[in-house]
Amino acid sequence: MLYTDNAINVLTVRTFPKKGPAWINNNLLGNESIAELCSLLETDEYEFKEKSARIEAAVSRLGSSVDGLVALGDVDFPHIRGNVKPADKPFALFYKGDISLLSQSNLNIAVIGVLNPDCKIELTEKIVTAEILKCGATIVSGLALGCDTIAHKTALDHGAKTIAVLPSPLSGIYPKENVALAERIVESGGLLVSEYYDDPKSRNDMVSRFIVRDRLQALFSDAIVLAASYALNNLGNDCGSRHAMGKAKLYGIKRGVIYNEAKHHGNPMFDLNRQILQEDQSVIRIDSTNMREAIQRLVSRPSTLSLF
Repeated sequence: MLYTDNAINVLTVRTFPKKGPAWINNNLLGNESIAELCSLLETDEYEFKEKSARIEAAVSRLGSSVDGLVALGDVDFPHIRGNVKPADKPFALFYKGDISLLSQSNLNIAVIGVLNPDCKIELTEKIVTAEILKCGATIVSGLALGCDTIAHKTALDHGAKTIAVLPSPLSGIYPKENVALAERIVESGGLLVSEYYDDPKSRNDMVSRFIVRDRLQALFSDAIVLAASYALNNLGNDCGSRHAMGKAKLYGIKRGVIYNEAKHHGNPMFDLNRQILQEDQSVIRIDSTNMREAIQRLVSRPSTLSLF
């Protein structure tokens, strides 16, 4: 596994009390010396090195499930899209596959949605994803069952690369039903990426990791497309896609939703799609009547792209 001393040091900083993502992104540039880090943390080198050794041992146990670890300050650490507050910025990423796919020079489009799409939703998502691929995009999704799986498989079936953002360490692919799909993604030149090297400590920790994962799908994409999704309501309906779409709006990243009023009105699987369109007129609606035009709007980028 490839990693720098800097990456281990950044992960070590995270183990100190009240040193979360916001603190790290506000106070570190990366590649600080241990003496500098100890001064910032108000600790001694013995304590820091002791914690660092435990982190490095834990990282090493990931073995061949991970190709590398990159952290804030490393050459390969990717720049994010959008206007993202420090608390939402990643500071370390574990990866297997081609980490360069997260580069800002790469056109990344996220495609997400419900876990239980019907056959009509599946067909529509495949058609839209295939049209996005014609524009030279890399498909980003979360490796979940349902719409995520459809997005990844459609990319692979068209000979394209795809990026899967996981809520689990790469040594324990989640869901287990998609272990083979994860392997296929890497074998086809794609990328698996995660912020985690350890298992969740509780059910609440696991649930929070899904929510935290959803933001990465947005900030590593130039645009995000919602295939279908329930909206949060008092009947117990909800979908993780709501978090990713909300973060995309917050970051200023383009959003598109698949929706046809005549076909989808009254279908609870399109409640979030409908709600988003009603709340934000800047959202790009995609259906069979405007598909190519809508997708061109989604994938279009500024003529000059800042890499910093």
